[in-house]
Amino acid sequence: MAFLGDLLTSVADRGRALINFERFASNRRRPLDKLCEDLLSGRGEASGMALAQAVLDEWERLDEAGRLGFFRLLQEHFGPDRERLDAALERYRDYPDAEAIGQLHLASEPRRQELFRRLNLAPGGTHVLVRMRETMFEAMKQEPELSAVDADFRHLFASWFNRGFLVLRRIDWTTPANVLEKIIRYEAVHAIKDWDDLRRRLEPADRRCFAFFHPQLVDEPLIFVEVALTRENPSRIVDVLSEEREVLPASSATTAVFYSISNCQEGLRGISFGNFLIKQVAEDLKRELPGLDVFVTLSPVPGFARWLGPALAEPAELGLTNEEAALLMQAPAEVVALDEVTEARRDKLLGQMLAHYMLRARTSSGRVIDPVARFHLGNGARLERINVGGNLSDRGQRESHGVMVNYRYELDDIEVNHEAFASRNTVVASSSVKKLLRPAKH
Repeated sequence: MAFLGDLLTSVADRGRALINFERFASNRRRPLDKLCEDLLSGRGEASGMALAQAVLDEWERLDEAGRLGFFRLLQEHFGPDRERLDAALERYRDYPDAEAIGQLHLASEPRRQELFRRLNLAPGGTHVLVRMRETMFEAMKQEPELSAVDADFRHLFASWFNRGFLVLRRIDWTTPANVLEKIIRYEAVHAIKDWDDLRRRLEPADRRCFAFFHPQLVDEPLIFVEVALTRENPSRIVDVLSEEREVLPASSATTAVFYSISNCQEGLRGISFGNFLIKQVAEDLKRELPGLDVFVTLSPVPGFARWLGPALAEPAELGLTNEEAALLMQAPAEVVALDEVTEARRDKLLGQMLAHYMLRARTSSGRVIDPVARFHLGNGARLERINVGGNLSDRGQRESHGVMVNYRYELDDIEVNHEAFASRNTVVASSSVKKLLRPAKH
């Protein structure tokens, strides 16, 4: 990958030298909309690269208001060519053959898609476009109609970041420091406190970390997963991350635990890499360590507390008494003061409500509510176990009342489980999880 990065940098430098950007310096004094129109006019490859660079340079100089104006420009003036589309529609009405369908397809494409393709010609263009989309998320909060522009970004990124272009790389303590710094910064599940904490996650024989990279973002991980090699399915994150834990020889491990998966590029939101990552890492680990036969996660449930609070307003709907609902609504300080019997009762109720949340609760559109659950279940995992007290950190208490879950990836069952979830919204769960459900309200 380092060689590939050097090669790409060399090619980009050679391109800049050949293009002679000074020849196009006047382009930078032209309005941004004119530069974009010139870029779409197709004046030749060399001038196209120079114009693309000029547009991106101007973009970098814009303030927040200027960037919002640019997004409006993309929406209002770089949609489909109306005259071309009308002509294609007329041609299709007269002769609806394959050629007419092809012309209609091309004419209906917004011009901004081709603009994005040409901007991608500039050295580093892919990286700038990813950051451009990240900026647009804020703009969409003010003007939701910009979602049409976002749809074009998403359409192109889905092709540009196709699995065939991604490179899986192991991250270890010998990985260049600039990449390791990004692992620390991008970790989104269990914060990495410092370099010593990172070293504990990468260097021991029973720890692994893998990331996907793209050739156009050489030292920028797209997504990474941290793995613990164990002899058992853990129920608490503190056991995985403990500084005092005993290091296990990798050859003695029977279980691979995916305990943290972090997306790194906000501008690639909605572009799925995680399903490919988990499956490939599982296959690679199985080849490296044939003794591994269990692949599980130790996952957060970030939507649970947000759902449970309002749901407890109608305890009967959950099969709860008012007294049980009051116990579940207690503040963290009150929970700490509970006696052992009451605490055990509350823990049992939490497990039952988590089972209800996963197996019965749905959004208004009928989807499973929890985003992490949708990710793993959609990838073909099985909901294996509910772990009350799995994460007692402040974040864990705030998001899920301390509950974590294990999803299990049975390599032979992934496709069947995925199909059940994708086509019927069926949550494949173990018998131990199903037993936690209270009788359904009739």
